[in-house]
Amino acid sequence: MSAQANAKTPGEPLLRIGILGLDTSHCEAFTRLLNNESDPWHVPGGRVVCAWPGGSDDIPLSRERVGGFTTILREEFAVEILETPEAVAGQVDALMVAALDARIHPELVERIGTFGKPVFVDKPLALTEAAGRTMFEKTKGLPLFSCSSLRFAAAWTETFENMGGDDVLGADIHAPLSLEATQPGYSWYGIHGVEMLLSAMGPGFRSVSLHSAGDHEILVADWSDGRIGSVRFNRGGKHQFGGVIHSAESSRFCVVNNHPRPLYGPLIEEVIRFFQTGRAPVTAAETLEVLRFIDSANHCRLS
Repeated sequence: MSAQANAKTPGEPLLRIGILGLDTSHCEAFTRLLNNESDPWHVPGGRVVCAWPGGSDDIPLSRERVGGFTTILREEFAVEILETPEAVAGQVDALMVAALDARIHPELVERIGTFGKPVFVDKPLALTEAAGRTMFEKTKGLPLFSCSSLRFAAAWTETFENMGGDDVLGADIHAPLSLEATQPGYSWYGIHGVEMLLSAMGPGFRSVSLHSAGDHEILVADWSDGRIGSVRFNRGGKHQFGGVIHSAESSRFCVVNNHPRPLYGPLIEEVIRFFQTGRAPVTAAETLEVLRFIDSANHCRLS
């Protein structure tokens, strides 16, 4: 979908957006797509106006980058930097939780949830299914949405469109994998490959098994209707996302990174539409199934 498909209609107010957590490249990428109208992939409808830096001292990637991204948002995009999440929530129409550390997502959402404004939580919603379920229960009635950007990547969604409505019989995903000691197993980066698989196969996975050797790990999952899907992770090879989707008529191959459109563009379109309507494009049940899959895969990894 082009950015023009989500263009703001005449008279529709520009949404004021706040970001919580400036320790990831996502906060810069999201802000660039929204605030830079000269960008050929600009997504209209909203503008990042303020942010809270946050940061987690025990995660090197967070500790070392929060200052740099804070400076970029303030100086390049004129984003006002505020001292608390509540201060941000009080000045905006909608919120993005971009904090790299999923351990703090539940607390952040609880702190801003009382403002009643729609919240997008960058992947993962939480570190476990139990924590995610508690978040949804505590914020019942609050528009809340979370997913990986890979779910809506242009090359991935176009692969489905080119299948012409054929039923998906299976899917085999390949994805990079990096690990972070404070975020269990696949919760840190593995969620991207997992979410690609579940977006292709749909709900109803039954069990997961793991085979690993060296820098390679393969998750194989079976569904209650007899289908099988897999995710092949590498920790030392090319940083590339892709996969094969199988139907009765064909097997279609996709390399996400080869598409000219920025990876985050389609996700931000979905986020803006969610902010405008309050309707999440990924249900709570789907989000919790992603976390349940990761729980199961992490259990295999520790066995």
